[in-house]
Formats: sequence, C-alpha cells, structure tokens
Amino acid sequence: MPESRIEPLAADGNGNVLIAFNRGAEEAPPDDAPLPLSLVALWHHDSVLLVFDRRRQEWELPGGLIEPGESPRQAASRELLEETGQKADAPTEFAGYAKFMLQPDQRLEYGALFIGKVARPEPFRDNEEVSAFRWWDPRGRLPGGTDSLDLHLARLVMPS
Repeated sequence: MPESRIEPLAADGNGNVLIAFNRGAEEAPPDDAPLPLSLVALWHHDSVLLVFDRRRQEWELPGGLIEPGESPRQAASRELLEETGQKADAPTEFAGYAKFMLQPDQRLEYGALFIGKVARPEPFRDNEEVSAFRWWDPRGRLPGGTDSLDLHLARLVMPS
C-alpha cells in the first residue's frame, strides 16, 4: 500500500511548514509533539495586528514561548502586551492548535492560537524583539512579500 502524504496548509521560504490547524478544545492540547509557544491574532475592525520581528526579519503575529508554570493563554496575553503594548478588550478566545514542522532539523511542535479584538489600539512602541507594527487586512496582499506561516494562520481565523 502506498504511503499517504499530507498536504501542508502553508510553507515559507525557509522550509518551515504549517502541517495542520486543530480547532479542538483548549483543555485538551495535542500530545504528539511539544507545545512551546502561543500566538495572538488581535483584530481591529477587519485588520489583524502584525509585528516585524528583529531577529527573523519578517512579519508575524505577536507571541512567543510559554514560560514554566504559565498556561498558553497566559503566555499569549503576556507576549501581546510585551511586544505591542496592546490588550484585548475582552478575554481572548481560543482558536486552536497549529502544528508546525520547523527547519533545519524537521522538529515538530505546536503553537496555541488565541483571538482578541481591540476597539481603540494603544500607541505602539518598539522594543528588543519588535521593530515595527502594522494592521493588515488578510484579504489583501502579503506585506513586503513575506511568506510567514503566521499570516496563513491569521487568514484561517479571520472574523466573518
């Protein structure tokens, strides 16, 4: 019997792949790979907040590593505030778990994705991790030709 092959949802120019997006229960994270990070899709009207990562030199959703003793939800809120100075108007909504295969070692890992909304964004301030911010309408062109997997995730959780 031939081996079945799963088509990735998205891939970037560095060989990283978004394998799947599971909208399962927040309380039941997948256990077939580590869950080291949380991301936030923060919406203002029809646009999502993107940050320009200084190290990776690409547009991404705010987020980062989950610290010891911290839940994915707590990490998402902390990272959003640290990277952007923003807070969601209401508690963030769990969107799902994104499964990635990352290079150079083909490492599998998950990221928890949360959705928030903000009616009146705070002024932005750059920091050690982030050098720029922008609101992006995912129905439009990718900013600066980037192919970040995060941008595909934002399109998956666009408000209807």
